[in-house]
Amino acid sequence: MSECNNNCASCSENCSERTAPQSFRKEHHPDAVVRRVYGVVSGKGGVGKSMVTSQLAVLLRRQGYTVGIMDADVTGPSIPQAFGIHEKALGTENALLPCTSAGGVQVMSINVLLDDETDPVIWRGPVIGGVVQQFWTDVIWDVDFLLVDMPPGTGDVSLNVFQQLPLDGIIVVTSPQDLVGMVVEKAVKMAEKMNVPIVGLVENMSYVACPDCGKKIYLFGEGKTEAAAKRHGLPVLAHMPIDPALARLVDEGRIEQMESDTLAPVVEVLLSK
Repeated sequence: MSECNNNCASCSENCSERTAPQSFRKEHHPDAVVRRVYGVVSGKGGVGKSMVTSQLAVLLRRQGYTVGIMDADVTGPSIPQAFGIHEKALGTENALLPCTSAGGVQVMSINVLLDDETDPVIWRGPVIGGVVQQFWTDVIWDVDFLLVDMPPGTGDVSLNVFQQLPLDGIIVVTSPQDLVGMVVEKAVKMAEKMNVPIVGLVENMSYVACPDCGKKIYLFGEGKTEAAAKRHGLPVLAHMPIDPALARLVDEGRIEQMESDTLAPVVEVLLSK
């Protein structure tokens, strides 16, 4: 073996420098304070990740914790709308400052950076991944909990978040349709491959409560999420109903006025870790 010149590009030896696992972990901004990071994920779109993220942020904030939301769904951002945030983010010479909702939740999203929040983001994957990375490395967060609202699926952005952020765990959001098994499988297997802990599952759109008698009507059936969770030894932490009142609050930018405590068991688990 020849003497090492520390230039792997010019060397064919399989030494420890070349074969050792490489870390893709990125450091947050030196002025930022982030104590815990949790991702909210799913194997497909349309199951309510942003709704779950928003409600968790509100409930944690009500318990006195500082909370931030990184809206990593760059092509379909919805967090600013839910919190009634329409102003633009400010910055310093070397950092971005998150916007803050009326209730004190810190938010960073592509929508607070665009000239017009209705402009579409027509970017390729690497560019979108770079933006999400900057939401971590260039933003001065000051939070006890940072919740990452992930895009659907297991593509570039999800991979970047799993590799680059120090995730304390992920919450998998599902729906009760027949394809829930596949959805859970994809999200769980990705987390396992990336060595990211799974906190548990949340089933959204579980039922509709009759406005007259309160009876739960299971539009898509019961038990599918529990069966998928059992196969992987994971807990189902909460079942969220279809709630028109909550949907209206999101549309009006008033999610912080919600009265639902459906996700209180999830908050208890996060606080216990």
